[in-house]
Amino acid sequence: MPGPRIDPGGREPSSPAPETLESWLTDLGLDPGSRSEREGIVAWDLVLDGRRRRRLPVTLILDPTVGLIVWGLLAPPLGDGLRKTYRTLLRWNDEYPLAKFSVTDDGRPILAVELPLRWLDGDELGLALARVVLIADRLFEETRPWLWIGGRVPEGYGQAPPAGETLLGRYAARLPELAEPAPAEPAPAEPAPG
Repeated sequence: MPGPRIDPGGREPSSPAPETLESWLTDLGLDPGSRSEREGIVAWDLVLDGRRRRRLPVTLILDPTVGLIVWGLLAPPLGDGLRKTYRTLLRWNDEYPLAKFSVTDDGRPILAVELPLRWLDGDELGLALARVVLIADRLFEETRPWLWIGGRVPEGYGQAPPAGETLLGRYAARLPELAEPAPAEPAPAEPAPG
């Protein structure tokens, strides 16, 4: 994949064409699907699988004046009164550099990675997508209660090989702080002797 989009003449970098971004996604083994365009801003909705977190909705937003924003929707809308959740998101902002956590207007917690135009190329796109998926994997245990009542994982969840393994295989080594083995599942409590 080409290197960063640096203009040797010192001019502002130009935004890649939507078709270029789609070809980068294809090179990463991902289906870009259809795109939507409004007022010069182009967006794609993807669904990515991590090794633990599956079916992570991710939106790519290409703004030709800014760069690319990668939005990972961590969970459905959170209910009111979840101050603990907001504190958790703020803590994660400190713990995960180059990624920002926030809440959408309708209450959905999101994870965002931004790529300014000067860094935007196929390799950086792949790295950003892998960062979002690997962070979602690392936070899987903490976000389970946001996804399912009682945090109970549905039967059969995660049994199929993850879609997008090519993406993770290509970038996990470059994100070793995120690609560490996931913590082991806690063992079920043994019944008290009786």
